Amino acid sequence: MTEDDVSQPLWIVALPDHEATEQLARSLADELRPGDLVTLSGGLGAGKTTFARALIRAVAGEPDLEVPSPTFTLMQVYEGPKHPIVHADFYRLSGGDELVELGWDEMTENAVTLVEWPERADDALKSERLDIRLDLAPDGGRIATLSGFGLFESRLMRLRAFRELVERCGWTDALRMPMPSDASVIRSYERLMKPSGETALLMISPPRPPGPPVRRGKPYTTIAKLAETIHAFVAMDKGLRSLGFSAPRIYGEALDAGLLLIEDLGSEPFVDVNGPIPERYAEATRLLVKLHGMTLPQVLPVTEGQEHAIPPYDLEALLIELELLADWYVPHIIGNLLSGSARAEFVNLWTETLSEVLSGPTTWVLRDYHSPNLIWLPEREGLARVGIIDFQDAVLGSPAYDVASLLQDARVTVSPDMELRLIGLYARERKAADPTFDVASFARAYAIMGAQRATKILGIFARLDRRDGKPHYLRHLPRIETYLMRNLAHPSLSRLKVWYENYLPRLIPPVDDTPPSP
Repeated sequence: MTEDDVSQPLWIVALPDHEATEQLARSLADELRPGDLVTLSGGLGAGKTTFARALIRAVAGEPDLEVPSPTFTLMQVYEGPKHPIVHADFYRLSGGDELVELGWDEMTENAVTLVEWPERADDALKSERLDIRLDLAPDGGRIATLSGFGLFESRLMRLRAFRELVERCGWTDALRMPMPSDASVIRSYERLMKPSGETALLMISPPRPPGPPVRRGKPYTTIAKLAETIHAFVAMDKGLRSLGFSAPRIYGEALDAGLLLIEDLGSEPFVDVNGPIPERYAEATRLLVKLHGMTLPQVLPVTEGQEHAIPPYDLEALLIELELLADWYVPHIIGNLLSGSARAEFVNLWTETLSEVLSGPTTWVLRDYHSPNLIWLPEREGLARVGIIDFQDAVLGSPAYDVASLLQDARVTVSPDMELRLIGLYARERKAADPTFDVASFARAYAIMGAQRATKILGIFARLDRRDGKPHYLRHLPRIETYLMRNLAHPSLSRLKVWYENYLPRLIPPVDDTPPSP
């Protein structure tokens, strides 16, 4: 299969035989979603029937599905496993106005729609679509010319990059299987499986579109130091692997399209039905001990001629995360609004509290170092048994942050006893490796970073519910609230605790100091 230069707006694919035609159709089927329109054109013998049959069978998930031509019925509807498929042939259509009589809009609204002879509908079809033209090649076989219109343009280019990536890495014949999504609204994963059973992961992380400006003309993601391209993942992955840690190997990359083909570390978790598995959490803690005892670079290579500077977890980033509490948690969970003065007091107290950690030691903060992003690799030895899969938002900040992220796990309850034991493990091993390690300073930083993280996550989970339609995150709120109260009990956070007691009484009821009546 040959393709034209990637800078062209069209994707031209040579199809030497029926199998190549069907393979292209199956690849496209993996990309289609409800509401998508695909138009198919070409002369007699160009392969439209072969292509249409393969596409419909792939979307329907039935390789032997009977797919007759809808020339005389105009439309044929198939019930797929997730959504219907509409196959239309407009050869006998006299104009686009007839679509109204057919109930076209209602029929296709939540379906994948394939239309042959689309030109017969005049301009009645929606403009956002994927257009495929099949022609006979001069030297045999066929040529497919694919054009994307509207949002389909970027989707088509990403599919093209995917095809090139798997061909380059030897994964063309792999089956694509979607995986459960995480909290990200732009990143997703698929597991690829070869006929031999070998697997890899496809990471799909297109460049993050700029959000609305929220402060001094900058969007939230920029201020919070969130990765805006896949380059940050590549750099941190290479950095972690160079230190001997088990980040996934990168088999191939299409950086501009935001695609990576990476090692599948499996799915052996750090938790079971009883909660955190103690020995696995202990090894994850020891990994942080080793990482935090290293002298680490602040700039990492991405590819030849490209580098990634790890951004600082500065006051501006920490504060804008904290303000998610006021923006989302307070109005949508507590049910009221903070006054301007209450919000100003909140920011001022946190600015003062954060000054100690901002002037303290710094290291790589992986930022999401907790059970969903850790995979146990029993076939490896020592710390290599801790697989790490999510670190693209890494920053330079306090060593205490990732320790709190692990031991105050947002999605599984870590008991106070287990948390205390593992904090002790971390402190003892840091002190043994470096006698100058200040245990008391670390304990304060741990409480501060734990409270910052808990406050932020309350806002994020409320936002995931209200803005992104992911209400299942709300079930974690009581756990996060408990962690927050645990952190605020530290003496260094006494003034902040009073603020939470005053303005979030549901969260932290004030202590009644009234002596009991005789």
